[in-house]
Amino acid sequence: MCDQHCSAAADPSLLPISRRGILAGGAALLSAGVALSACAAAQPQSPSNAISADEALKRLLDGNARYVANAPQQKDFSAGRAARTQAQYPFASILSCADSRVSPELAFDQGPGDLFVVRVAGNFLNDDGLASLEYGALILNVPLIMVLGHSNCGAVDATIKVLKDGTKLPGHLPGLVNSIKPAVEAAKAKGGPDLLADAITENVRRNVRLLVTGDPVVAGLVKDDKVKVVGGVYDLATGRVNLV
Repeated sequence: MCDQHCSAAADPSLLPISRRGILAGGAALLSAGVALSACAAAQPQSPSNAISADEALKRLLDGNARYVANAPQQKDFSAGRAARTQAQYPFASILSCADSRVSPELAFDQGPGDLFVVRVAGNFLNDDGLASLEYGALILNVPLIMVLGHSNCGAVDATIKVLKDGTKLPGHLPGLVNSIKPAVEAAKAKGGPDLLADAITENVRRNVRLLVTGDPVVAGLVKDDKVKVVGGVYDLATGRVNLV
């Protein structure tokens, strides 16, 4: 018995599972693992924004609900930083007011790379903003655009006062007023009790219409059901975004 075990120990090939077999098997498994990893890496990955517009809108509204409840998701802002140097896959574009109290990434509880944000006081569409939204929709394949106004908007309020009092504003501010003026006039014609709130909502709706019907790039994508355009108003007091 002892001689048999001693012989087996002297010759690893006599063992039921030899050390050479283990080494060879391990090398084969490692080689197979490397091959599988390389194969997986070669497979095209679906971009994180390859979702429907309705799913993108739900993601926004779910994030806003977390923000309102003061229960944001924990985020590691350094995670994915290296990957974001190679590409970006935002799932929604936001045409937002430049107001310092409105931050779309916070309001929708999203992280870096999630939102493609265009900001201008009064959240109205101009050529530069439109070009940016076209880039997001056409090049980055963003499925959703939201025009985001907010309560107590200073730009809309200033436009109301200019139209009422005939105030002359300096610099380029008259251009801003001219862009918001149609929404104020439309709200005024409806005769509601709160002209400012009505004009803010009308301004959002007007710019949604401009995106949907007034431009061949975004309008074409909307017609082909590749992009959806919606409007929302952010309430400064509660943080809630209501669709309009």
